Amino acid sequence: MSQPTAAPRRGRLVRTVAALAVLLAVAGYVLVQYLSGGSSGPRCTARSSAGAGFRLSPEQAVNAATITAVGTSRGMPERAVTIALATALQESELRNLDHGDRDSLGLFQQRPSQGWGTAGQVMDPVYAAGKFYEHLEKVPDYTRLPLTVAAQRVQRSAFPQAYAKHETDATLLSAALTGRAPASFSCAATRSSVAGRPAAVRAALTRAFGSGVLSGTKSAQPSEVRLPVRTTTARAAGARGTGSVRQRGWELAHWAVANSAALHIRRVSYAGREWTAGTNQAPWRTSDAGRSSPTGRSASQDAAEVRISVTK
Repeated sequence: MSQPTAAPRRGRLVRTVAALAVLLAVAGYVLVQYLSGGSSGPRCTARSSAGAGFRLSPEQAVNAATITAVGTSRGMPERAVTIALATALQESELRNLDHGDRDSLGLFQQRPSQGWGTAGQVMDPVYAAGKFYEHLEKVPDYTRLPLTVAAQRVQRSAFPQAYAKHETDATLLSAALTGRAPASFSCAATRSSVAGRPAAVRAALTRAFGSGVLSGTKSAQPSEVRLPVRTTTARAAGARGTGSVRQRGWELAHWAVANSAALHIRRVSYAGREWTAGTNQAPWRTSDAGRSSPTGRSASQDAAEVRISVTK
């Protein structure tokens, strides 16, 4: 029997080394994706007073804040926001997908063929969230139902129990983004080198919360939005929305932080606390106003306003 020549042995060695290199590259990519939560770049975190945390990307943070803003502006209770966030986490991982099963699209994978709206409409996070809440409101006693049951009454999913695995994270996220848990949402945002525009911040606020959010807005520096805080009409008039003025302020402040990367926001101040882009070790710190006030209250707290500063 003849022995293998050196050339075939070298060929097999080269192929083996190449295959191993590919395997290591794939393994490295998977590890990075696992450690980063599936995307690179700055991260945002909602934390509980007990120290539990839920991490999400800037894209997910913007979508979660939008879903929350639409819900509270409709006078929906925090439980409704939790149901909506858990549903969107399951359906799209809080990403505005342009594809899905059959003609499903957007954050909630709503189907134009099933009467949810046009493709363009369901790809609009504000519209999609509004349609979800519109259907949820029609579910009798939805706040008392198990989350999976309430979500399924709206979604008609083939996998209704899948919503349950997101309830803990959605509950933590809704507590932060509705403002019930103060200073509990932050983003490890790198300070942008692109100048932000207060007009863009005001436009995004109006899109998410409605035109009333800017009512009584005060004059400010060219790079700043000073946002008076008051409860929404729906909250003030009805028992469903239970947020106080202070809670509303934290909702707006957390919304601004969630949108900091998209809108080039560098600083958010409220109630004697301050978030600044690029200061990851202390996401919300006592502001200079909070330290210097003889009453222990900040100017922002006394005036009931949120200050949003963009990159100059």
